[in-house]
Amino acid sequence: MTETIINLDSVNPIEFFGTNNGKLDLLKKRFPLLKILSRGTQLKLSGATEQIEQAKEKIELLVQYLQRNGNVSHNYFEQILGGDDAESMDNFVEKNPHDVLVFGPNGKSVRARTQNQKKMVAHADKNDIIFAIGPAGTGKTYTAVALAVRALKNKLVKKIILTRPAVEAGESLGFLPGDLKEKIDPYLRPLYDALDDMIPADKLGYYMQTRVIEIAPLAYMRGRTLDNAFIILDEAQNTTDLQIKMFLTRIGSNAKAIITGDLTQIDLPKNQKSGLEKATRILKNIEGIAHIELDEEDVVRHRLVKAIIRAYDKERENNEH
Repeated sequence: MTETIINLDSVNPIEFFGTNNGKLDLLKKRFPLLKILSRGTQLKLSGATEQIEQAKEKIELLVQYLQRNGNVSHNYFEQILGGDDAESMDNFVEKNPHDVLVFGPNGKSVRARTQNQKKMVAHADKNDIIFAIGPAGTGKTYTAVALAVRALKNKLVKKIILTRPAVEAGESLGFLPGDLKEKIDPYLRPLYDALDDMIPADKLGYYMQTRVIEIAPLAYMRGRTLDNAFIILDEAQNTTDLQIKMFLTRIGSNAKAIITGDLTQIDLPKNQKSGLEKATRILKNIEGIAHIELDEEDVVRHRLVKAIIRAYDKERENNEH
């Protein structure tokens, strides 16, 4: 039997052990073959050498997380203890801290996880307009929102404007129940969800109330000049030629814009062409405008999403030939 003592001087031991030692109990449950005792700011581990080394590795990860974020939720504590594969641990301990865009309310890092997402970040640092085109689940919108939040936190811009065309699967706003906000909010929900992951609820509420962060349908952009702002046009495949031109010409001084879309999911009426396809084609070689294409390799949702995207792509190719 081996014994070792781990000092927790660099973190708040109350935050590590949890209320009524709730988090310490999780550690004991994770390593039932070890005897684990807490004494002040120390942990004493007794048991087989291999088990102690495994426990020490997890404790070090938890300490790193606490040093970086100051606190860790009960749920995250449990996830860090249980995460054995590299992909799951990727969310908690960063091998390359430069990949981190922002830290969310619970301390979870939001980062570019795939090569094309990292290209989005690199191009956003060097260009004022980015076109990010790719299928659902590739993280294009999420990465764009993270870049906007980072710019706001770093005081590079004064506001964030998130917009979408209010077109979904041919539905008409006029036939939906509720007032205008209630009609529009479902179309903008993915943008709210991304912000919820990155900004504490009270602060997000304040930003929305003071219009530091504005989420609005694309029609609301007409006639405005958007200065000192980070602007995201999401679902741009559902814009007409005139709409996307209107949006691009709203961009003012010290502003950045990211346009995201999926050209395989156009919900416009059949007699209307997507303005996104034309915009990406005719704006291809303008300095300051970058183009990123994401594909199934960038999918960060359920593993089956990749297979679904491939199946639909194959079907479309067969129909074209």
